[in-house]
Amino acid sequence: MLKGLGGMADMAKMMKAAQDMQTKMAQLQDDLKSIKVTGESGAGLVKATATAKGELTALDIDPSIFNSDDKEVVEDLILAAIKDAQGKAEERARDEMGRIAESMGLPRDMNLPL
Repeated sequence: MLKGLGGMADMAKMMKAAQDMQTKMAQLQDDLKSIKVTGESGAGLVKATATAKGELTALDIDPSIFNSDDKEVVEDLILAAIKDAQGKAEERARDEMGRIAESMGLPRDMNLPL
């Protein structure tokens, strides 16, 4: 008699799961803004801090590297530290997305949009 309602229940379940995922994704977007990662170069002489969204928030440079003869080296170290921080930010964002995907019963390596 109520044979056709099984599909409706499955649809409602899928809609609920989609809403849950949307809520978790929105929360993750906020969380990624507050998660900090630090990249470094020159054995820690230059450190760049960024959010997991990739926004550079701080740069720490050891004063011992300031020598006018080494200007290009210093610039390279700064760029390397920033790139390291950005790479770590991307990795952290992927890890967080994987955690959410797993909690939803999806494969950890599923590429969900950020």
